[in-house]
Amino acid sequence: MSNDDQTKPLPLSRRKRMSQHSQREEQAENMEGLDHLERGRNHYEQRAWAEAYRMLSLADQETPLGASDLERLAMAAYLVGRDDEYLRTLERAHNAYLNSDQCARAVRCAFWLAFRVLMRGEMGRANGWLARAQRLLEGDASECAEQGYLLLPVAQGLKLRGYEAAYAAAAEAAAIGERCGDLDLIACARMEQGRIRLQQGQVEAGLALLDETMVMVTGGELSPLVTGLMYCSVIAACQQVYAFDRTREWTVALTHWCEGQPDMVAFVGACRVHRAEIMQLRGTWPEAIEEARRAGVRSQGIDRRAAAAALYQQAEVHRLQGEFAAAEEAYRGASQLGLEPQPGLALLRLVQGRTDAAATAVRRVVGASTDLLKRMSLLPAYIEITLAGDDVEDARNACRELEDIARSFGTGVPSAIAAEARGAVDLADGDAQAALGSLRRAFEVWQRIEAPYAAARVRVLIGLACRAVGDDDGTSLEIDAARSIFERLGATPDLARIDSLMKCAPSGHSHGLTPRELQVLRLVATGESNKAVADELFLSERTIERHLSNIFTKLDLSTRTAATAWAYEHSLI
Repeated sequence: MSNDDQTKPLPLSRRKRMSQHSQREEQAENMEGLDHLERGRNHYEQRAWAEAYRMLSLADQETPLGASDLERLAMAAYLVGRDDEYLRTLERAHNAYLNSDQCARAVRCAFWLAFRVLMRGEMGRANGWLARAQRLLEGDASECAEQGYLLLPVAQGLKLRGYEAAYAAAAEAAAIGERCGDLDLIACARMEQGRIRLQQGQVEAGLALLDETMVMVTGGELSPLVTGLMYCSVIAACQQVYAFDRTREWTVALTHWCEGQPDMVAFVGACRVHRAEIMQLRGTWPEAIEEARRAGVRSQGIDRRAAAAALYQQAEVHRLQGEFAAAEEAYRGASQLGLEPQPGLALLRLVQGRTDAAATAVRRVVGASTDLLKRMSLLPAYIEITLAGDDVEDARNACRELEDIARSFGTGVPSAIAAEARGAVDLADGDAQAALGSLRRAFEVWQRIEAPYAAARVRVLIGLACRAVGDDDGTSLEIDAARSIFERLGATPDLARIDSLMKCAPSGHSHGLTPRELQVLRLVATGESNKAVADELFLSERTIERHLSNIFTKLDLSTRTAATAWAYEHSLI
């Protein structure tokens, strides 16, 4: 080794690991002579979860732990992925608090037991623990934080009756938390308030509440359990409203938090899923699918929701890369874990050429969904699939709804999604000039946030619109730019679609007519009325009128008779 190599600074990540290792060695030396219980408590404070779990378990074997130490053991078990043991130990803590007449602490244990079994899908058991908690608080006139915790599931249930009632319950929980000085409760309630506002379409107000929550999270003011829950809940909420700047910011913070606790298993899978979603958006697909695989491995048997999300994320990248068998297997795996695999599976059916199956599936999930955020996530796929099935009228109606939702969001990405959908509908409707304006707005947003795949898909539509107005240079520039991005990403289905679209390009004999315009012209030339043509093609009469107007303009004709003669002259009939 040269002198230069010897004096070269070590990489920051390696220095950080060495520093943490040295700290752990020093802490271990300081603990010599302490008994298992004291060591367990010290490891717990240092967030060395594996050692905390081991030492507290040994102490419990020697002498049964008291209630507060049982809570520590339960939390350490949860964080190292021993979910069943977490529940058993937390139940012991609940009973220990009851036996020592610490009712409020027993209620808090019951609340977290209910929360965890609910996340496991055990509704009856969850309701039982909540009912016990409510009964234990009956007759207690003094206010306590636990009353606020029990308002959180009430707020969830009230959403079915109206968002304002749910918001009021969450606000009261936050107020109790403030009066009792319980930061965990304040954070949980603020997060719930924020998500309710998002579900109402009040995105700015909702994000402000979530940002307030994250100040507490990133400031290290909360317990490990609530810290992890808030990270996951807030990031998921930001994803739902396409607040990608916040999604990246909080995911980076979550990653640092997880890396600072190498023994921790809980929350790491969810963190990796969020990182995979960002990687997919940014166009680093190999890294995205590998991160999603790691998330699945880390979550298996520990976090069912994260494991399902990891499979869905893998399926999405497989679909975009044309690996259809792998995509289908992953979508089915996500479904078996309880996650609705739509709209991804419907989009897979579409690219496989099974348009009817795609339409049936996406209509089912859209028809069953009333949640504003869920509909926002489904409608773009619904519009794409219905347009592929030539149901322009249905797509137009869905596009109007999507635009209404996007306006309520007031943020750039939902507006871009709606503009892209509007452009696709206008293009299918024969109004290429109007489509170009919408598509350009969408492209600018996707380019600004560095989402190459989304930007390339819009460029394909822009290229088709340029072709429809006779701009051959514009068509070539847009299609070539999109092709280069698809090639870099490995988006083989999109490359195949470009090839198919270019093969269908109008020949010189068609004078620039699109395939749809040629179809309309053929039917008109046989003497069909506009209504009959509309019924034949499952379009509206207004759409047929627009197609005819475009045909007359492109062919420099003014009557149906002249258009019919032109069709016969060019052997279209």
